[in-house]
This record gives sequence, structure tokens and C-alpha cells, in this order.
Amino acid sequence: MESFAYRQAESFANAAELTRDPSVVPLGGGTDLLVSIEERLTAPTAVVDLRSIPGADTVQETEDGGVRIGAACRIHDIATHPAIRRRYAALAEACEAVASPALRNMGTIGGNLCQRPRCWYFRRGIPCLKNGGSTCHARDGENQYHAILEGGPCWIVHPSDPAVALTALDASIEITSVTGPRALPIADFFLLPSRRIDLETVLQPGEIVSAVLLPGASADGRQRYRKLLQRGAWDFALVSIAAVRRVDGGVRMALGGVAPRPWRVPESVEEDVASGGLDDDSIAALAERALYDAQPLAKNGYKVSLAASLLRDAMRELSA
Repeated sequence: MESFAYRQAESFANAAELTRDPSVVPLGGGTDLLVSIEERLTAPTAVVDLRSIPGADTVQETEDGGVRIGAACRIHDIATHPAIRRRYAALAEACEAVASPALRNMGTIGGNLCQRPRCWYFRRGIPCLKNGGSTCHARDGENQYHAILEGGPCWIVHPSDPAVALTALDASIEITSVTGPRALPIADFFLLPSRRIDLETVLQPGEIVSAVLLPGASADGRQRYRKLLQRGAWDFALVSIAAVRRVDGGVRMALGGVAPRPWRVPESVEEDVASGGLDDDSIAALAERALYDAQPLAKNGYKVSLAASLLRDAMRELSA
């Protein structure tokens, strides 16, 4: 591992200024960044610690009755925060499902959203599309854990649990640059490989995730997060789901482990679930319709069955 300088940010604006140099990168908990450096996915000349910013790890109520979570807030603190557990249960459950207790106590929400994909070809430095190569080796290789939706030309899946819950909760991501902060819907934060092969988010040098914004309209109601793993714990999701029935009756559902970004269930399906009173045949048909565009690879067709099962359970609960 090459040496690099360590700096502490005074504010998010200061961090944005420092990271305008692409070789200077932000540091949250470091649980993914340090591994990425060791795996030679990045070689920074300096890291800028965001945890030194006053108030960067706080949870605050907003004027619309929602919540603002500072980007340096630890995953454990979100999972155990009384207001989050009471009003945004899907997010609390998703944070509680992240990795191990040690990693939850180190990792931050900003870093979790910005972590790199766990594709073994990419992580091992094999010259794939994301490593400057000319092909996606997972397409015809070992693709058990890769995408069944929105894939191509690269079939990565995004590894974040909280991102799935935040998508179902209609969250926004606050991004700070040298010109100040702006809020971006989480649906617009992640990039598909078909749009940009070398990046997973819209962040550019000199832009920092400074907070996560949860709207008041998504609070309370009926919420759940469920994650299916190969091992019993400490693993990334094979498939996961966040499902929310809002106080206004609206339904939001998102799947994880199936696409290069958290995958939002089509609105037409959500609307039919929101109508309520569905029998088992209707629920099965809706789950099949939701996954109509799935295109599994040679070794990950099982994900279609897992996703359908999670969808049926969530639809049954939300339409009751």
C-alpha cells in the first residue's frame, strides 16, 4: 500500500475544496476505502476525514417533519436512533442488517452509499470494463451474484442495504460542492453502467455527500426491510426488499441485490398494491409483472425466484 497524507476537514465546503483534486478522496469510516486502496482500485495522495466536521454525524428534524442525517453518522447510530426506529423503521432495519457489529460501528451512511461494487473480477484487478478492459467477464463467467435487472454492458449490483430502504422512502441526497449544497433525489444519485461505466454515482471531484434527507411524507405508516443472504449473517444481500405503505396510502417498494442500483418496483405495480384487498392469485400476478424485464445470466436465475418471493410477502402485508 502506498503512503498518503491525512487531513481533517473543517466543513463540507472545505472538504469539497480539498477534493477538487481527483487524487484526494473523502474518508468516512474507511471500511470500504481502505480495502479499495489495498486492492489498488484507488491510489490517493491524501484522504480528507469528514468525521472532524462539526455536526456531520447528527440526526435532526426538518421543517417538513422529516429528518436530516449527517453523512458522517455511523450506521449503528442510525439503526439504534429512537426517532429513526419509530418513524423510519425500514431504514433502521436496513442499517441493522449491514455487515457485522464492528463494521456498523465504523461505517458511515455517506460512505455506505458511495461504496464500490463487490464484483470479484473488478475487485481482483482483472481487466474488465470497469478496470479499463474491453469486456465484462461476469457476463459469461462466474455471475451467481450479479444483476438480473438493468444490467449491461456491466452486470454489477450495488451492495448497500440502506440505499434500498432510502429509495423506498423517497429520500434525497444532499451534495455539497464549492458552490454550496444541493439536494438530489436518490433515484438520480446512482448511475447505471449503460450511462457511465467507470462510476456508480453522479459525484464529481469536489463534490461530497453531506447528508441524507428523509421527507416527512414517508414517516410512519407500515414499513419493513428484509434481506436474504447466503450465510446467516455478515454478508451482502442475494436479494433484499424495502417496502413502505405511507400514511397517505401510497406504496413504495425497492429491491436490492438485483441491479447496479437500488431497483424501484414499477409505479403501476405499487398502485395496484395500494388498492388493497388482493388475493393470492392477484399478488402472484403482480410479482410476476414487476419482474417482467428481468434478464438473468447463466448462474443467477435463482434471484428471480427469490425476488418474486420477497415481493409476494411484502405485497400481502402492504395490501392487507
